[in-house]
Amino acid sequence: MSVRLCVVALFVVLGPMVWAQEVRPAGGETPNTLTASADIKSPPATLAAARWLIGHWKGTGLGGVSEEIWAEPAGGVMMGMYRLVLNGSPSFYEFMHLAEENGSLVLKLKHFNPDLTGWEEKDRWVTFRLVKLGPNEAHFGGLTFRRLSENTLEIFLALRQNGKVREERFELQRQK
Repeated sequence: MSVRLCVVALFVVLGPMVWAQEVRPAGGETPNTLTASADIKSPPATLAAARWLIGHWKGTGLGGVSEEIWAEPAGGVMMGMYRLVLNGSPSFYEFMHLAEENGSLVLKLKHFNPDLTGWEEKDRWVTFRLVKLGPNEAHFGGLTFRRLSENTLEIFLALRQNGKVREERFELQRQK
């Protein structure tokens, strides 16, 4: 199964997933990603709690070179960009938007092919709502960011593949 199909499957499967009155591992099978039922309120948070993401990060994930860049907050939003390079060529890109909504944080993103054609319709995006927040970690539904040190960022993404949910780990180093 291609990387694009795996990532799209994640959003189709985990997006509408609802658990009864609790926060649980995404898909019930992933130790580092969480999801929550729709009736559980996201924890209070501001962009200040996510400032540790700011920077240029590069490393491994999805079988290639993963690169993620997060900008300082401006206008109430932190802007992020991601690209996956497989065998020396771009595989896909993401544009990310982390913002305060209803007293918490929401991450929205759009995917793009190497030629910049979008995966989602122009008025659609993928949304990850905050499930749990710690000093150096942010758990969004099916997606976890964890700063292991000043220069190491770990990301976990729940992916559905061959009828099962698995967790993809990214390990990124701060670029100077």
